[in-house]
Amino acid sequence: MADHYDVLGVEKTATPEEIKKAYRRMAREFHPDVNPGKEAEDKFKEVTHAYEVLSDPGQRANYDGGGAPGFSAGGFGNFGDIFETFFGGAPGAGGSGAAPRSRTERGGDALLRVEVDLTEVIFGAKRDIEVNTAVLCETCEGSCCAPGTRAVVCDICHGSGQIQRAVRSLLGNLMTSSPCGTCRGFGTVIPSPCVTCAGQGRVRATRTMSIDIPAGVDTGLRLQLQEQGEVGPAGGPRGDLYLEIKVKHDDIFSRNGDDLLATVEVSMADAILGTKTVIEGLDGDIPIEIKPGTQSAEIITVKARGITHLRGGGRGDLKVGVQVLTPSRVNTKEKELIQQFAQSYSSPPPILSKFQQGLFAKVRDRFLSF
Repeated sequence: MADHYDVLGVEKTATPEEIKKAYRRMAREFHPDVNPGKEAEDKFKEVTHAYEVLSDPGQRANYDGGGAPGFSAGGFGNFGDIFETFFGGAPGAGGSGAAPRSRTERGGDALLRVEVDLTEVIFGAKRDIEVNTAVLCETCEGSCCAPGTRAVVCDICHGSGQIQRAVRSLLGNLMTSSPCGTCRGFGTVIPSPCVTCAGQGRVRATRTMSIDIPAGVDTGLRLQLQEQGEVGPAGGPRGDLYLEIKVKHDDIFSRNGDDLLATVEVSMADAILGTKTVIEGLDGDIPIEIKPGTQSAEIITVKARGITHLRGGGRGDLKVGVQVLTPSRVNTKEKELIQQFAQSYSSPPPILSKFQQGLFAKVRDRFLSF
């Protein structure tokens, strides 16, 4: 008879875990379901017997001492261990010890995209939205049964949800179990399903709910509303509802983090002499001052008139880029006045400077530098 250690391909000093690992590998290789044939069948029996001896401390000690390798008093004394090693459970596991499936399950999560105005982003907003999801069936209240009826115990599996069968194998007769085909593993059947929900315990419906949109949200942010998603089968608990935010485009203001960006057009005279004006902000009028000698692309910062911080108090700033407008057409009198100004003002001649991709690139660079 071949040496058991050689059969399993392990050293005599191998640990129980190494022996088990070797057996699992070889059993899979030579199992008749994977490798049919007389030679593989004989090899499978051989590795199984070797593992039976070496996995039992008493038999292994007797074998190492020169005793006759053999079976324990009950045949395969550690048969349950062998079955668990190879099949992942003891013979018959999942049969009488397994509980039937529950019809009640958690509902799925739902995703809804919500568009908000930039104005709503500043301080947050309340919004009523419509959500089309699965809701509890009002007719059966989640029982899945027609009113006045109830589920009954399956007469095939007798409520276990499992069907046991004896299967002959090289290891002897094994008891296997599988979900009952009549009740689908639930252990009960519904003779009279609810006609409203077709025995599901839930129906699809549109409901209106009020939501709070926090200040400072931005496009792509997802808000989680726990237990506001779909009702589960058989009236199971709701899943979660996720709101994905999209901030609408605004023609005047844009956003950079929690700062608002805008551009104000200023006449050449106002840029030279300076002026005060009021611009219309998203949350009310905002006074600003154009200082004398203001240049195009200069930035006027108005503190705390931007977006409210999403986490924590306070707001970002409003940054206003100045665009000085040069008149493209002037009348004769205006032209004479400008010429007089030019003669009295010793302005430098036009010179080359660093290349800019237009005014807006210059304004953008100024914005980003702040």
